[in-house]
Amino acid sequence: MLHVNRRIKEMLSSTTLAITARAKELASQGHDVVNFGAGEPDFDTPDFIKQAGIRAIEKGLTKYTPSIGNLDLREAIVTKFKKDNGLDYKANQVVVSCGAKHSLFNIIQVLIDDGDEVVFQAPYWVSYPEMVKAAGGKSVVVPTNASSNYKITPELLKKYITPKTKLLIINSPSNPTGVMYHKEELAKIAEICVAHKIYVISDEIYEKLIYDNNAFTSIASLGREIFDLTITVNGVSKAYSMTGWRIGYAAGNVEIMEYIKKFQDHSTSNPASISQAAALEALKATPESIDQMCQIFKKRRDLMLQCLDRIDELSYIRPEGAFYVFCDFSKVGDATVIAKQMLDEIKVAGIPGDGFGAPNYIRFSFATSEARIEEGISRVGKWIANHSPKLKV
Repeated sequence: MLHVNRRIKEMLSSTTLAITARAKELASQGHDVVNFGAGEPDFDTPDFIKQAGIRAIEKGLTKYTPSIGNLDLREAIVTKFKKDNGLDYKANQVVVSCGAKHSLFNIIQVLIDDGDEVVFQAPYWVSYPEMVKAAGGKSVVVPTNASSNYKITPELLKKYITPKTKLLIINSPSNPTGVMYHKEELAKIAEICVAHKIYVISDEIYEKLIYDNNAFTSIASLGREIFDLTITVNGVSKAYSMTGWRIGYAAGNVEIMEYIKKFQDHSTSNPASISQAAALEALKATPESIDQMCQIFKKRRDLMLQCLDRIDELSYIRPEGAFYVFCDFSKVGDATVIAKQMLDEIKVAGIPGDGFGAPNYIRFSFATSEARIEEGISRVGKWIANHSPKLKV
């Protein structure tokens, strides 16, 4: 029998990646698949960013860079944090990595030791508990519901804090729900974290994809004490449609970031030099390129919600950001079974909620065309109408 590391053996596979892979496999076989599983924009990377990558290749910028990323890119990230979020970081407080997921993994590995507790809400992004598990920590999952708009309230947070609580993860806007924390909510959470000396990871990867005139607030901007406790994570994947380029970044306390640098030195070393050049160009971009994509996503969101409103058995969390609608299938049946059946029978891919800590739900991404949204949700509605008597519990 093969013996492997216990922590890795206990990790669960990513349901998101599994469903997405299966949907692509079916499409490659000629099936007409409506893929609502994608966790990435369907837009191409803008030409001016691609050209920056091409120029980097032509100039021979294909060698190792500093492990934490080129200085010019880190300085551009510092400028971005100051301009967009009111955060005063220095270049030595920034570590560039192979995607925001990599940044999150590095931070958790550095901060969490055996038995340390990490608090985050359910629904949560699928990788949080597995990252905590890999570090030997314990995930403390705070259940949320519609009354709190699926967010951690100060009262809930206090109930789940123990002497072993080391870290709180906030993802705003959220994957999978699309809800976001507003300034007054973050201020109350910050007070609790400061009082208990709890570190905070602020996962802000969907920061630029916000709808309905909502204003984004970074928790680290709410005072010096919470600034010192927060590690802010972002990247270019979602806002610039650069998922495959694999560039994320984190910024925080100098001492913490020095340990993250040391860890990255001995794991991946530097992110790809070509991708760094493209990311630098992206961060120099004017807001118009992002705004245009955001407007299209808002139109798609509204269309998906209109289509879902025609299906009486389904309800959903209205997303304020990101590009997902988290649908409640509890009136229909087992969402995990339903997600598999819908992919097999009507070729509609959605991500079951069990991997997000919400087993009654299925996540639909609206990172696809309006025509595909209408077609896909129409298939779902007809399928439920034909199958719901057999599926109801």
